[in-house]
Parts: sequence; structure tokens; C-alpha cells
Amino acid sequence: MNTTNMHMPSNKVGDIERYIRQELSDKYPLGELRMFTLMLFEAYLGWSQVELLLHREDTINQSDLLKFHWAVEDLKKYRPIQHIIGYTEFCGLKINVTPDTLIPRPETEEIVRLVAQKIDKTDSLSILDICTGSGCIALALKSLHPQAQIWGIDISPNALAVAQQNAKQLGLETTFSACDILDETPLLPHNLFDVIVSNPPYIRDSEKNEMHTNVLDYEPHLALFVPNEDPLIFYRSIACFATKHLAPHGLLAFEISEHFGSETCQMLETMGFSTELHKDFRDKDRCILATRK
Repeated sequence: MNTTNMHMPSNKVGDIERYIRQELSDKYPLGELRMFTLMLFEAYLGWSQVELLLHREDTINQSDLLKFHWAVEDLKKYRPIQHIIGYTEFCGLKINVTPDTLIPRPETEEIVRLVAQKIDKTDSLSILDICTGSGCIALALKSLHPQAQIWGIDISPNALAVAQQNAKQLGLETTFSACDILDETPLLPHNLFDVIVSNPPYIRDSEKNEMHTNVLDYEPHLALFVPNEDPLIFYRSIACFATKHLAPHGLLAFEISEHFGSETCQMLETMGFSTELHKDFRDKDRCILATRK
């Protein structure tokens, strides 16, 4: 396929940048388009932002040009950029993502940071990540605490396959296994965990009409939504599990809905936990750290 058929002005780097901006300016803000451009050039050509600036007068081959063309076509359909390139960055790690996993958000890095601050790097801790998805939380904690033994569980076999691929690619020894935390107790070698962490589904079904197309049409609803009548269903189930399987001085950590911070804390306190509610960088309630009273 030649550049004329693809409507590309040329295979010159500067022209490709302009093409991305012109084709997508009615769908995305300029700042987001700049980010997309950087991510595509890094993914397809291995270029940093500085290298992109230095090579603006260069040309690329037809094979690479075709990748940019199809990326633009996918972005017109609001397909997430992370799905297009196949990965995202999370806590400094390259995490593969697919339509079977949630795309890790910057807000989720907050829970990793908070947990990492609370635990001793030198201790050989046991950590369980419930609803692990791509494995991003488990793997980030393993990278920060190499001595820790870490397990991740999820209901989705396809998500677990991605998590296992990520662990292998990053060289981070982490065990992933299938479990529906709402219906069963995980079969794991540890009975007590020093840390139990989770970013479970927490968006109410009624909030679907507020979601962007790139989330609603491309990310797994199983990992996103909960019934309107019971938005805390996962937190209650995980907290119940923690009452039996969290070590006496252990830490329970949740990412939460901004709408249910106080309600989640109240539920945990009635189950015998002391709680700390933390806001994210957008000043919204986002994380709860809990310990047994």
C-alpha cells in the first residue's frame, strides 16, 4: 500500500506528526495528541521525545508508515492507545495489556506507593493481590520489595495469562492463580498474609452513561462494574476474607470509588478494622489502608 492510498502526505517524520494531529484534532485535545504521538514513535521506532525532535526531517519505511496509519484509524474509533501499542507504563514497569485486562491508571500507582511506604523492604513478607488483572500492582510491589512472596488472583483466565506474561517478561517471580473472591477461598500455600491489596470492580452500573467510549467499548466490564444495589460487594467479601487471612499486624489496602470513601471505611470499621482514607492526585477519595484493631 502506498502513501497516496493511505492519505499520508509523505513518509517524513514531521509530516506524520502533522497527519496525526490533523486527523484526530476533532476527537482529542492537543495535549493528548502529543502524548499519543510520543507513545507511537516510542512503540514503533524506539524513539524518545528528544530523538523524535532530532529526526523530524528523516523518513521512515513503508512498513512502519502503515503502522502509524492503522493506529490513527483505531484512534478515530476511540480504541485505547495502550491496546494499539500493546502496553502501558505503570510504576516504571512496562505492563502488557489486552482487552481482557483493565488498563492501569495513574491513580492506581497511589496504592502501590502507600503500601510500599508502610512495609519494610528487608522483610520477607507475604502479599496477596486480589482482582490482579494485568498483575500491575503485584508486579510493582515485587519490583519494590524483591524479598516478598507475592500472589495474584483473578476470576479471568485470560487476564491471568497476561499477568503471567508480564511477570516473565519483567523477570519478577510472582504466582498467579484463578479464583472468584465472591464465591470461594483462594487455594494458596499461605494461610496468613502480611498484606492484602485489591483494586476490585467498583463502578456502579448506573455510571456507565458517564464513561468514555474508549473505556466502555474496549475494557472488560467484569473488572469495572458492580450492581447499583450493592456497590461494596467486593470490599465486603475481601474484608471478610481478611478477617481470617490477614496477619495480626497486617495491612489491608484498597483502591476505592471516590463516591464511597466514608461508606467503605464505616463498613471496614464495623468488621474490626482501623482505617485511613487517602486522596489521589486529583484530590478525590481513592485509597483506604486498614489494620486489625
